[in-house]
Amino acid sequence: MVYFRNSINKISVLITLTLILCSGDFVHFDHVALSLPEPELNPLEIPLDDPLIPPIPRPLTPLEQKRLRKELDKLNQEAQQELDEGNDNLAFEIWYRELRLRRVLGRIEEVNALGRVGEIAWNKTRTEDVQIISKRIVELQQLSEQEDPLSPEFLIALANAYAKLHSLDNSIIVYQKVLNYARENDSPFTEKEALQGLGRLYLSKFDYVNAAVIYEELLDIAQVEQNTYEEGLYLQALAEIYTASLQPNNSADIKQRLVDSYLAHEKIEFVPPLKIEIGQDYEALDQPELASQNYQEAYDLAWSLQLFGAAAEALTRLANLYSEYEQEDYALQIYQRLIQVEQLSYNYYGLMRVYDKIGKIYLKNKQYEPALSAFQEGLILARSLNHNQEHFLAQIQKVNEGMNQGIPEQEIPNIEEKLPSSPNNIDTIKNEIETIENPLNNVDEFENRFERDNILR
Repeated sequence: MVYFRNSINKISVLITLTLILCSGDFVHFDHVALSLPEPELNPLEIPLDDPLIPPIPRPLTPLEQKRLRKELDKLNQEAQQELDEGNDNLAFEIWYRELRLRRVLGRIEEVNALGRVGEIAWNKTRTEDVQIISKRIVELQQLSEQEDPLSPEFLIALANAYAKLHSLDNSIIVYQKVLNYARENDSPFTEKEALQGLGRLYLSKFDYVNAAVIYEELLDIAQVEQNTYEEGLYLQALAEIYTASLQPNNSADIKQRLVDSYLAHEKIEFVPPLKIEIGQDYEALDQPELASQNYQEAYDLAWSLQLFGAAAEALTRLANLYSEYEQEDYALQIYQRLIQVEQLSYNYYGLMRVYDKIGKIYLKNKQYEPALSAFQEGLILARSLNHNQEHFLAQIQKVNEGMNQGIPEQEIPNIEEKLPSSPNNIDTIKNEIETIENPLNNVDEFENRFERDNILR
């Protein structure tokens, strides 16, 4: 019995000593726990307690909903004003209050607001805010899927919100659901809305293969509906898609359909640039005859409309095409015509480039006199524009060297001595140009020759 009591006493002493030794650690642990910062609450998870809504949770009446929307719109404006003044943190504090209250008005309104504010957060590179808002959108999607089949209106709001947060893959998945719903329930309006959304998203991802499929479908719908405005938009989109995806054959066909549409609706001024692009497509397809035809048509129409910029571009591409196929006599004819067009549009830089091209063709063929004349004209312009003078001086030097080959004793004339006096300004050049043959003379003769001699036939 004595032994038992002694054992108990020893155990009590050991327990007491252990508690004394560890008490310091407990106090230290409590101190550390108290010193830790409280975890920050997700601003969208703060309990909904706001003077703008009734203290007791209940459905709002239509009048209360109207008043609440008005107040929330004011909060949005207030937040935007703070953002404009550089108070970003305060702005998002206000927006989070708005977002918490928007849920009272239903999930569609909340998702739309989340997308709006999320887009601002993305543009401001506020990564944490983007994550918070994205998380809430995903939660709303999951909650809705657990309860009932999602309505197309909610799905479209969801897809738009994902797109604004640059979650393009999620947005595409949701729009595919909208498209499936529309086709299963024979809802043409919703189907078109889903296709438009998918088209925009595929273009944003540079997914031209899927984008082309979508816009071809939209084009078919527009033609069935006889909606010429949308038909034009979808043709433009397809033209851009096929150009960007290096499909010149499809690109040329679509652009020609767009040309036909413009002509049918008397939007003739849009045709010359398109005809030039079609010509480029046929060049890429190695069909120079069709390229030449489209460049000539672009020039004729641009000239008739006095669109001198488009006319000059069409002639430049046509002349380059002939040079590429070593039909330089025709190229020179076109460059002479191009001089007239550039004169009429007072494009002195363009005029300088034309003289350079003419001079190079003559120099290549060792026709030194006309080459010298062209380079001198180019130098006059280069001096007045204070641009690229060294290039023309070097070209003139080459011409002089070519002219004096085989005459070793003849001194090469000084370049500057062979040049006309340098004009001081553009007005002087304008006067010199106007002394040249009037560019409107012999236009009919040139155009008749242009049509008669199909260069690449």
